[in-house]
Amino acid sequence: MRRLLMIIALAALAACSKDKDPDRPMKLAPFTPALKVEQVWSAKVGGTSVPLRLGLALTAGDGRVYAAGETGQIAAFDLKDGRRLWRTRTKLPLGGAVGIDADRLGLGTTDGDVLYVDAGSGHVLWKVNVGSEILSAPVLSPKLVLVRTVDGKLHALQTGDGHELWQLQQPVPKLSLRGTASPVLAGDVAVCGFDNGKVMAVNLADGSTAWETQIQVPSGKTEIERLADIDASAHVTGNDVYVVGFQGKVAMLALDSGQIWWSRAMSSYRGFTMDDDTLYVSTADGEVVALQRRTGTEIWRQKALGHRRLSGPTLAGNAVVVADYQGYVHWLNRGTGAIIGRVRAGKSRYTNPPLAAGDLVLLINDRGQIRAFRTTPTAVAAVPPARTASSGS
Repeated sequence: MRRLLMIIALAALAACSKDKDPDRPMKLAPFTPALKVEQVWSAKVGGTSVPLRLGLALTAGDGRVYAAGETGQIAAFDLKDGRRLWRTRTKLPLGGAVGIDADRLGLGTTDGDVLYVDAGSGHVLWKVNVGSEILSAPVLSPKLVLVRTVDGKLHALQTGDGHELWQLQQPVPKLSLRGTASPVLAGDVAVCGFDNGKVMAVNLADGSTAWETQIQVPSGKTEIERLADIDASAHVTGNDVYVVGFQGKVAMLALDSGQIWWSRAMSSYRGFTMDDDTLYVSTADGEVVALQRRTGTEIWRQKALGHRRLSGPTLAGNAVVVADYQGYVHWLNRGTGAIIGRVRAGKSRYTNPPLAAGDLVLLINDRGQIRAFRTTPTAVAAVPPARTASSGS
């Protein structure tokens, strides 16, 4: 019912704004490429043309790429050449990406099943049902499998046989976006965002709350205006936690207390990535914004991809990489935000973020088609800029 309400509400908004059409996707403008983009290999795990907004992102580890398809296939591919190493047909409606820890994988289905899989062979070691749809990757540790479900619950399952150790729940608003954030492990706690605009740190030992912080208070007269979902996973580095929400804020929190050190208005459901100094956010409006990590000060903003329903970003070399609803993949200069490379990787939408692994950028579209790309500087980019002689020389 919540999903149906969301679809109806968005359709009503589109109808009301049809004449003005302020959210029309921007046309791609020509640019001078500084990167040559070449496809290295391709593969497929099966997908759907129906816009389900599933969280079936790629995962890599130990020279392999792991992928899951909506029709139930799980597969491992050699990172270098895309050769398929194994495939398991579960016949289950997979909805959450592959989580990985050492030699084990975790996946979730839209029927609420959690699968624990041997990474070497694809053999399903156990399967349990947690009662609600799973749209994000389970998070694995040697002892626990953490699963976030769309009913506002966080489940902790024992890795040995999948029995539940604890669960906690946050209230779910009447209307919410389709998607959930995966929890993030940080020492002896897990940090996770929820649909009511809260971020929580949960003790792994027993599921008790270490702290909870309201990032965005839902406000407005309508349920659409009150959307404040935190659907993007938090990032934890050192003693700092970074989060971003829809119609809310991007913020830096203290890991030990949840205290907000800084925040600024920003709306995102696709998420962000970061390096030592900078956050890179894909906004709900299709802009890519770079912010200083320590202060939240804006460094640059790329508006040329507005309303193109961007994926979350990833970092690859000196570039920020995002993909869009028409199958285009864009490379942006990490320092300036300028577009420096582009390729059309099929015609289907990329809901999930690219994956950088080694010297490759890998993507999976909503039809389950996987592509791996490598970039090299163009001849123009390789030529150093001419020096300007000073007047006193």
